[in-house]
Amino acid sequence: MKVRTLIADDELLARERLRQLLAAQPEIELVGECSDGREAVAEIRKKTPDLIFLDIQMPELDGFEVLDAIKLESMPVIVFVTAHDKFALRAFEVHAVDYLLKPFDRARFKKALERGLERVRHREGKALVERKAALIAELQSPKTTGKLAVKSGGHVVWIKLDEVDWIGSADNYAELHVGAKSHLLRETLGALESRLDPKVFVRISRSVIVNAQRIKELKRLFYGGCELVLQDGTRLTLSRRHRDKLERVGLGWGVSPAAGSR
Repeated sequence: MKVRTLIADDELLARERLRQLLAAQPEIELVGECSDGREAVAEIRKKTPDLIFLDIQMPELDGFEVLDAIKLESMPVIVFVTAHDKFALRAFEVHAVDYLLKPFDRARFKKALERGLERVRHREGKALVERKAALIAELQSPKTTGKLAVKSGGHVVWIKLDEVDWIGSADNYAELHVGAKSHLLRETLGALESRLDPKVFVRISRSVIVNAQRIKELKRLFYGGCELVLQDGTRLTLSRRHRDKLERVGLGWGVSPAAGSR
């Protein structure tokens, strides 16, 4: 796939120079040119380029203001182009991949382009790994595999369901508690509950699902509430609304828990 590239510079000769240099690169697809900051913002939002050669001093908005304005989830790779070196430190603070100081020769341009292309390829490779991991996690049903796929640092970690003690809600994540460790799964507790075996994993409150096989004790509290004690000593509150779910798996007040007493 070609790298979608945009030029943003208020100087006509500078744009022509960049256009000629980029035209000689077979991996580049030039998707547009802009002559001021506001036009650059509009074109970036519309065409979502992978790589931008961005002048710093432009009418309407300067290069830094352009970056502040676009606020994209996936920011393009930026090569700053300017006639002044005083902006170099700030350019790298906003994670520009290179800083082309005008006038630049073909060799210096090629070096900046190579850095930009390398960054784009790295991002694409990382995104591909993440998409594959998400697809695997989506296609693999924990009810049939007995496992949950959790993404961690670009890798997929498979968690065995029978090793999970309980699951808590953490905003848009589900937190799997496995012994002394915990793992975050990017999925709401409600969505995860629908994919789990209800005979094993029981919702005991708005924010907690418990592995019924890990319940050691079911206790009445003096104020009328109920508490579950797991085999590792973890104490979890059972809400009135969800008490009947324990009875469905044989752990109501009339039946002793499988691994302990009432």
